[in-house]
Amino acid sequence: ESFEDPVVASLLNTNFVPVKVDREERPDIDSIYMAVCQMIAGSGGWPLTVILKPDKKPFFAGTYFPRETRYGRTGLIDLLDKVTSLWSTRRNEIEASAEQITSALNEVPENKDHATVSTDLLDEAFNQFNERYDSLHGGFGSSPKFPSPHNLMFLLHYFVNTGEAKALEMAEMTLISMRLGGIYDHLGDGFHRYSTDEEWRLPHFEKMLYDQAMLIYAYAEAMKITGNSFHSDVIAGIFGYIKRELRSPEGGFFSAEDADSEGEEGKFYVWTFDELKGLLGDEFHEFQTIFPIEEHGNFVDRVRGGFTGENVIYLPEPLATMASRMNIELSQLEARVEYFKGKLLEERVKRIRPHLDDKILTDWNGLLMAALARAGRYAKNQDYIDEAVLISRFIENKLVVGGQLLHRYREGEAGIDGFLDDYAFYSLGLIELYKATFNVEYLELAVHYTGVLLHQFKDKKHGGFYFSSEKAEALPARWKDVYDGAMPSGNSVMLKVLLSLFHYTGNDEYFSVANDLIRGFYPNIEKAPFAHSFFLAALEPLLYRSYELVIVGERDNSEIKAALVELAKPAYSNVSVILKDKENTKMIDQLAPFTAEMTPGENGCFFYLCSNSVCELPVPTAKELFFKMQK
Repeated sequence: ESFEDPVVASLLNTNFVPVKVDREERPDIDSIYMAVCQMIAGSGGWPLTVILKPDKKPFFAGTYFPRETRYGRTGLIDLLDKVTSLWSTRRNEIEASAEQITSALNEVPENKDHATVSTDLLDEAFNQFNERYDSLHGGFGSSPKFPSPHNLMFLLHYFVNTGEAKALEMAEMTLISMRLGGIYDHLGDGFHRYSTDEEWRLPHFEKMLYDQAMLIYAYAEAMKITGNSFHSDVIAGIFGYIKRELRSPEGGFFSAEDADSEGEEGKFYVWTFDELKGLLGDEFHEFQTIFPIEEHGNFVDRVRGGFTGENVIYLPEPLATMASRMNIELSQLEARVEYFKGKLLEERVKRIRPHLDDKILTDWNGLLMAALARAGRYAKNQDYIDEAVLISRFIENKLVVGGQLLHRYREGEAGIDGFLDDYAFYSLGLIELYKATFNVEYLELAVHYTGVLLHQFKDKKHGGFYFSSEKAEALPARWKDVYDGAMPSGNSVMLKVLLSLFHYTGNDEYFSVANDLIRGFYPNIEKAPFAHSFFLAALEPLLYRSYELVIVGERDNSEIKAALVELAKPAYSNVSVILKDKENTKMIDQLAPFTAEMTPGENGCFFYLCSNSVCELPVPTAKELFFKMQK
């Protein structure tokens, strides 16, 4: 309507240099100019429209502009004419405005040199989530509702650490409501981008890899804490979807599937009443008793309002509740649901599928690696762990040059120097893979890539990490952020990585850099704790009792096997386990010098319990170990 219009194109090409940016390929550019839009307009969003001087300094920003001015919204044609005129007649004012905006972009909040990190921040975040909680439908606030899995992970961890039952209730109800709602694709699995209504029923149909990754992560945490098989079933569904539809033949995972097909949002996913009636025949009434289908449709047009005549498939309640209400066996109802899903899916595959965004991004694949490794460890599912290993192999083979990460791979070509999120998310994935496999090579890689960040991305004056390296293309500001939005921020993830590596290696530099990061961002965290939920969860090793546990011996030793089973329980989530055997002794001693003198006992193993690399005398049995930990 706007940018592809011939008149608009002519104005752009005559008076401007139009540059279209893929925000996922260049998140550095997106983050800088989105901040400008929020400064100027008071809010942000996409599509993002920014007008810059030739030196890249911005002086105007907004989101969507229609072709013509209408309903009080400036049209693009009028906007371009006005800017062209102002550039000719009042350029000095534009220059001054651009300088003011650039100066504001480069402002840094003062460090809290004596910031006291305490559980009060976590309590405040919990209270803020509690105030915003939708007790009827799950989630927080009103529509639109985003999954924001890291918020749910914070609440699950808060429950484990404090025993606050409301935190578990909020997280679990939200996870269950999302899976039942139309935000989940009941036929092809996987989650859509967000819900346009409060009940999680009417989605924006785009499917993003990072949402699938973070939701696997959150459902894995819920599965571990509650033991509820519902959560493991959701993970299996997401895993099936990404392997079928997003996995590259080369090993990495593609970025997304669009919301639109054949020019209409959701056309691939929605059904008319008559279409379903014709497809199901005599079985249609039974189908309607399970899935709420309306003749006028259950999908509302967000722009014009009113029902569209189309239906989104969702469940109004858990199948166990439905089976009880219908007075039938749960297994019988599950079989009928699977039958109907199969029948609809058979018809749906004949439709034109939404466009596949076939970029493979290091950061999003790193998140998926972390999620699959953790889910595989918790669910004892080797398939998930194996897939995480393949992602790491893909990144090492295709997205590493000279020991440094690249951001994007597509159609055989890798490019764009890695950003903070690439290093942070991939390092998190490597640490999770170490936990799942005890293969020290993954820990070595995490140490290496963290070293690159320390040398090229660290803000030496104020703490934390810039989004791009010191070698990157110059932009109006070197961006640094900690807000946990659709995904956790790179700085939040790096806080978790740094504290993990400190516990694994005993290297005090990681602890020092983590403390600098906390001080640098403390004013942001203090202002809005709930907006930094991953950051707060990453503080756990500092706020609650945490240990390093060095297990020396072979993995098949009966005492070691018994200990590892017990350590998988939620109560031991703040224990960093190092397994030192004959094969990896040399590597472990180099990575973690505090373990160098540790050897197995007469029964083939010893357990060394440590805190901040200061270790107690070893014990030879799992029973003695856990007695020590419960003191």
